Amino acid sequence: RSPPGSLLAAEIMRAASLLLAWVLLRPAGTHQCHLASPAGVLRFTDTHAEIRVPALHRVPSLLDPLYGLVRRCLDLIQQNPLPTELLRVALNDPGSVRTSQVVQYELGYVVCAAVALLFTVAVPVAGMCFCYCRSRRRCGGRLRAHRRSLGCRRHCLLACLSLTSLVILISVICAFVTSQRVKGQMEPGLGAVPATLRSLRQHIASVPQGVQMVVDQFKTPRQQIISDLGGLSQSVGLSIHTQLKAMTYAALADLQDRAGDLQTSLHHLQILDKTSRALASARAELEPALQERRRRVVALLDDPRCTSCASILGRAQSLEMGADYSKVPSVEKVLKALAGLPRSDFAEMIRQGNGTFNSIPELAVERMAQVIQDLRDEMARVTEKVQSIANSFPLPDYTRPVSEALVKAEDRSQPYLREVERFEQYRWIAGTVLCSIILLILTCNVTGMALGAYGLSKREDPSDYECRGETGAKFLLVGVGLAFLFSWLLILLVFATFLVGGNIQTLVCRNWVNQEIYKFIDTPGNLPPSMNLTRQLNLRRDSNISTTYRECKSGAGLWEVLQLERSYDLDEHLKTPKYTADFQKRLSDFTAHLGDVRLLRSEGRQDLETFARSGVDEVDYGRFQEEMKNPVVQTSLPGLARSLEGLQKMQRNSTVAGQLAAEARALWQMQNSTVQSQEALVVKLGESVQFLSHLAPHLQDRVKTTLATTASVEAQLPVQAQQILRQEIGCFTRKELRYFTQYLNWVGQTLREDVASCQPLATALDNGRVILCDRIADPWNAFWFSLGCCTFFLIPNIIFAIRLTKHFRPIRNRLM
Repeated sequence: RSPPGSLLAAEIMRAASLLLAWVLLRPAGTHQCHLASPAGVLRFTDTHAEIRVPALHRVPSLLDPLYGLVRRCLDLIQQNPLPTELLRVALNDPGSVRTSQVVQYELGYVVCAAVALLFTVAVPVAGMCFCYCRSRRRCGGRLRAHRRSLGCRRHCLLACLSLTSLVILISVICAFVTSQRVKGQMEPGLGAVPATLRSLRQHIASVPQGVQMVVDQFKTPRQQIISDLGGLSQSVGLSIHTQLKAMTYAALADLQDRAGDLQTSLHHLQILDKTSRALASARAELEPALQERRRRVVALLDDPRCTSCASILGRAQSLEMGADYSKVPSVEKVLKALAGLPRSDFAEMIRQGNGTFNSIPELAVERMAQVIQDLRDEMARVTEKVQSIANSFPLPDYTRPVSEALVKAEDRSQPYLREVERFEQYRWIAGTVLCSIILLILTCNVTGMALGAYGLSKREDPSDYECRGETGAKFLLVGVGLAFLFSWLLILLVFATFLVGGNIQTLVCRNWVNQEIYKFIDTPGNLPPSMNLTRQLNLRRDSNISTTYRECKSGAGLWEVLQLERSYDLDEHLKTPKYTADFQKRLSDFTAHLGDVRLLRSEGRQDLETFARSGVDEVDYGRFQEEMKNPVVQTSLPGLARSLEGLQKMQRNSTVAGQLAAEARALWQMQNSTVQSQEALVVKLGESVQFLSHLAPHLQDRVKTTLATTASVEAQLPVQAQQILRQEIGCFTRKELRYFTQYLNWVGQTLREDVASCQPLATALDNGRVILCDRIADPWNAFWFSLGCCTFFLIPNIIFAIRLTKHFRPIRNRLM
């Protein structure tokens, strides 16, 4: 029956065998891509189109309330909507435009023109009448009589003239400011027209450059992939080594243990054979001497002269040999079977197997060098394929009509812009001169009122002549004369600027804001064939200016607006397999034998098989253990010797005492010289028996497991290495494909939303509205409105000034 320790060891061995089998049979594909880091996010250089059309916005101003008031006034003057019928006739057949249609639409301006004409005629006529009256000393003369109400009337006239002067002053200041603002905005505004057209043309022309810049960004994923290729072979080798080292090192350790068992077992068997022979020989030599010593001791103890010797007589009679090692089994047959073992150098064999396995990373680098070079060459070919995106992008055929239209618009706008600039220069000069004259009139008013009031305060008698009051009256009359003289020029400038600015606001700006202009352009038949923008700009047939404007404003691409998607399928050109098929094929077709490792050569296997068949496990080590339980001598020689020494001291007979002492010494000598050496051999024999008895029950299983494990590992290593190689290459392929996908997705997004964007076209239109309406038309209209206020308030100013001059001159008749 096997001891409990043997059963426990057997169960442990069985569990270890099952665990090792599970490790060997588990598929390598279940491992994660742990060595290959996940694909990072690529950072591409900003390739936005360098030609930009900066967006302009309305700038808040302190004059915004004035601008709003003017727009409301214009809305009252021109309440008609956009004259689509009139514009259609005017654009298609200008000769058939009827004057009645124009007058009907411009009725509000016609009324204003009539008022301006009446003002232009009436005020100069009134001025001439005033001059005639002055020559007759009737207008602006002296009061005929003094009345008590004259003071009240005088103060009332002073207040009214001051109020009108204040209104005129505020208006002329506004006119000066708005005139300067128009001048300040007109030059950059006019310059922005050709600049914007050039920017748009350059933007259209820069689209191919932008596409090329996008294509050139392939260097980012290419450099990353080439960098990853540099570490692929080392990564694959390390992954194979890392995932298989536990299995391989366990097999090598098991093989090393069996080699150690062989060496140690052979050593202990030799000790067992040698020691058992020595013990049998020593027993044969010791037995006669021990029998002679027993006879002498027994005879001495039976001597009647020996006092108290009967107590140990029985122990002396039992003095005989104990263990007989000539009866134990012989191990000569086992030693003969193991003769010459080990014939192989297991230590060198294990070292070579370990070295071969540890060289797998270097072997992977060597075996994969060619495929990595091929992949680098393939990346150069992929770069050429990516370049085909730029080469085949069909932009020139679609952008040429747009560029030509922009060039024509730029060329045709130059004469008109020069005329506008020249007209603006005349307007500014005329406005500045007339505003200065109004300021001169106000100066005459203020000076006249100041001198007149001062003169009245110094005059004691209303009929007395006072030079300062007379001078004040003359200043007032000078202001009246200037007002009569220049009023018709003022009203002509006001009406001219009003007619231009008002129509720009009501006909263009108002309909531009509510997009009525776009609707007019989109309506078929409104524009002549030569002005068909949809055809000239090569827009979709189902598209129009309004739709195009909204699409461009929202960031639509040029191919969407210009129908590029019908002739060039961008998504088809950006499919990943188109660029990665050969790259993937080279990786998937690559194979390499990286797991050919010999752990156990044939001579080593034969040594272990011979060791298992040698019969080490068939030896009856229990017989050895049973004999070892018996002492070398049945009676303890030291105990008997000490008893004899004790009896010596009790003897009265010196002869017996001397014999007892002699026998005790002889026993001690036998113990020290013979028995102790045999006991030492027994201890040595016990160590070997213990080792061999523990090894023997499991020897067959251990050797079989080691041989099976070694053979299985040698067979599985190439298979597992190949599976790990495929797994790592698959992980690498997926990682690099993500770089391709990131780049191609970025190319698609950039070409759609940035490089080939038509948003600058919508921005240019918005900028045109801001420049024309917000920055030029608003201050322009505020200018004529302010100047018109000055002009119309000159009428009450003239009346109050003429009537006030009489109060500054002496009264003809003094009435109490």
